[in-house]
Amino acid sequence: MKQLTHTELLERDAQYCWHPFTQMQTAAPPLAVVRGEGEFLFDAQGNKYFDAVSSWWVNIHGHSNPTIAKAIAQQALELEHVMFAGVTHPPAVQLAERLVHNAPAPMAKVFYSDNGSTAIEVALKMAFQYWQNKGVAGKSRIVALEGGYHGDTFGAMATGKSSGFYDPFAPWLFHVDFIPTGVCACTEEEALASLDQLLASHGHEVAALLLEPLIQGASGMRFMRAAHVAELCKRCEAAGVLVIFDEVFTGFARTGTLFAAEQVAQFGGQADIICISKGLTGGFMPMAATLTSQAVYDAFLSDQVGHALLHGHSYTANPLGCAAALANLALFDEESTWANIHRIEATHQRWLPALACHPLIENPRVCGTVAAFELKSSHSQYGSSASQWIRQTFLELGIVVRPLGNTVYWVPPYCTEPETLENAYQTLMQVLQRWGSLIAPGPGSELF
Repeated sequence: MKQLTHTELLERDAQYCWHPFTQMQTAAPPLAVVRGEGEFLFDAQGNKYFDAVSSWWVNIHGHSNPTIAKAIAQQALELEHVMFAGVTHPPAVQLAERLVHNAPAPMAKVFYSDNGSTAIEVALKMAFQYWQNKGVAGKSRIVALEGGYHGDTFGAMATGKSSGFYDPFAPWLFHVDFIPTGVCACTEEEALASLDQLLASHGHEVAALLLEPLIQGASGMRFMRAAHVAELCKRCEAAGVLVIFDEVFTGFARTGTLFAAEQVAQFGGQADIICISKGLTGGFMPMAATLTSQAVYDAFLSDQVGHALLHGHSYTANPLGCAAALANLALFDEESTWANIHRIEATHQRWLPALACHPLIENPRVCGTVAAFELKSSHSQYGSSASQWIRQTFLELGIVVRPLGNTVYWVPPYCTEPETLENAYQTLMQVLQRWGSLIAPGPGSELF
């Protein structure tokens, strides 16, 4: 493949490419990345950037990780793909076994798909059909948390429409009941009361509750206590409502445990279905899985074909993706991986007091390897001028971020060296100094 110069790459990109979540008319030229190594990305001019958001949260052990790369290469020489309908293969079986053994109870079965959105679609279809197969009529409602984001296919959009991303598609989205997100003690009480009221009046109609456990990612890294999530689960279990955990972001140790569900389980709460993607293959291959309890799986067993889950994708259980995922999970068996995870969290915690007292920062918070905070701004919507300024300023200083409005967050790969993360915080201080001069009263303050 011909090597393109920096200028050629950007020119051809502008001519042919349409980027996601981007207003192409006003967006700055994209970063022209040609190589990745560890926690760093390198552009076509040889500049190095710290990937502080793990390339949309997918990268776990670093770019071009040799262990995962070798596993994919070896698998490609043995079996690159085969349909999973009526066929099986070792990587898929071994990965399913590993996922079930690593996931908290009561996960027992694995259904493979392609990405986070499709994992959610599968879970919703499972929840609706579960009740139909059991002969329970009227279970046609889904409950979700306000501000949740679950993907961009239509079922996922319906359950995340309160996030504000999907206004153009509102007429085509099915009804969902939204309850408040318990991000503080007062809203926890409001959320539980809202759920109690909904279950009391319509519990017989509710098929499932869908939520992102511990962290709502795309809506601004909004944190919830594990004890609160557990209370939501317990109420649903008592009311005969399935619980779906969207762990597309929170899975694979982002919250400090392999699954966020593990922390919820400590308070007696559990899900019936768990959706995973993003970090599943360590950032190498697009792949997802929907894990279910034995009880959910058993409801689809029948002599009637119509009771089966008639859903699938051409690349379901792709052997290359399975091989990458197995190598990714094997790296979690190494003590050094968990030492790195704890070290990243410790660095976040060490900087927390400085962020908490900074006059331009609001609500600094840490959960596992995730640190987030808001920069004071009157324009906090996604893609705002403030958001674009933050991204471009960090980029000029050698750090890739993807702010959610005025919410800035660190989600680094676990291989990130201590000095790299320390430098990121020092760079943040430089950004804050620039930010303060822009929002101060006087000429130019109307920028944001």
